[in-house]
Amino acid sequence: MGVASIELLDALGQTAREAGDEILKIVERGFDVDVKGDKSPVTEADHAAEKVILAALKQHCGDVPVIAEEQVAAGNVPAHEDTFFLVDPLDGTKEFIRGGEDYTVNIGLIENGLPVMGIVFSPATGRLHLGLNGRGAWLEGPGGTRSVIMTRELGEDRVAVASKSHLSQETVDYLGSVFGGREPERVSVGSSLKFCIVAEGRADIYPRLSPTCEWDTAAGHAVLLAAGGRVDGLDGKSLAYDKPKYFNPGFVATAGWQAPRIDAFMA
Repeated sequence: MGVASIELLDALGQTAREAGDEILKIVERGFDVDVKGDKSPVTEADHAAEKVILAALKQHCGDVPVIAEEQVAAGNVPAHEDTFFLVDPLDGTKEFIRGGEDYTVNIGLIENGLPVMGIVFSPATGRLHLGLNGRGAWLEGPGGTRSVIMTRELGEDRVAVASKSHLSQETVDYLGSVFGGREPERVSVGSSLKFCIVAEGRADIYPRLSPTCEWDTAAGHAVLLAAGGRVDGLDGKSLAYDKPKYFNPGFVATAGWQAPRIDAFMA
């Protein structure tokens, strides 16, 4: 029997909000920026949010291993089998440091290589995205009002979501091939919110032709799947998890239709 449930989803949605509160406290008082071994930035807010999430996961399902970004950076990678959590306590750290609002708290549950439950919270806006395999996806506003979200049919108006910091010519060329040379409207946003925009039915496609880590994508991937979308890897098959070093070389997320393979467009 799987770990995922509506009750756990609700509990971890509250956890994500609590982690977001810690981030906002640190924003208010100011923070320093450090650099990790892989040259990526990290702040006190990343560590504070991860601490909140790890404590909650231990309380609610202590027997399920957790692969969390800052723990991994510190060399702490627990042994695990087919079921485990992937946590990115502050996705979009570069945008966060620049004072932007599109950073997120991410909690994803993996079972048998696929994301089955996801929580994506935006502390700056108070918007919480939730997804549970087989049950659906929801958007919860700052006041707690929850509405169902679903992907949209591919229509005349085409909208692509693109990364603020990783938009490349290869990505532009790929989108041109997808839509027969017709350039789609582009929405630029940071963090896992790109998955959520497709899940809400506000965009059709989100291609990523540069590397990410699995904790960057698991929660948003789960929300999009639950809303009717799909995410494919380089081979055109569903993006799988628990890969070596938790590394995603590239992927394309859509509102449910299969996009052309992306590997031919990658530098």
